[in-house]
Amino acid sequence: MSVSRLLRSPCLFIFIACTAGVDSAAAEGRCPAGQYPIGDQGVGGCAPIPGAGQSAPEENPGYWVKTWGAVASSPTGDAGSATGHQAKASAERQALERCGLGGATDCRVVFTYYNQCYAAVGAARPHNGVKFSTGATKQQAQERAIQECRGTGSQKCTVIHSDCTKAYFQEG
Repeated sequence: MSVSRLLRSPCLFIFIACTAGVDSAAAEGRCPAGQYPIGDQGVGGCAPIPGAGQSAPEENPGYWVKTWGAVASSPTGDAGSATGHQAKASAERQALERCGLGGATDCRVVFTYYNQCYAAVGAARPHNGVKFSTGATKQQAQERAIQECRGTGSQKCTVIHSDCTKAYFQEG
């Protein structure tokens, strides 16, 4: 078939007439804005694009509250600890109260921490004293405190106490 004869063909005329009014395809294909095509060739449909048309929440859903812990001790050997307080002063006050339960009147706060774990490690030699350290877990805090204790030359380092205080989420 020659080109001139093809141009006079009614089929070509109908094809050109039918495709002349077709716009280019949109990103969502056959679906309205905010939706995307689903299904296969036999059965098709549209589904909403996740998050499309939604705005961010207007209210703050809440906030993180840090919590404090404290340790108090006396030269006589009495000690007390507190954990989970919203205020540093509150944790210190409770640690002092607990230290005094054994009768000590000369307790003082020796360590404070927040949103983490702590460990107190004592050495076999009394002059090495107690070493404190913190970590994300009790095990990490204990390992760090033992390492500090051994750094003083003592190989007999014992965990005396360990505890954690962690932040919590307060809903709006």
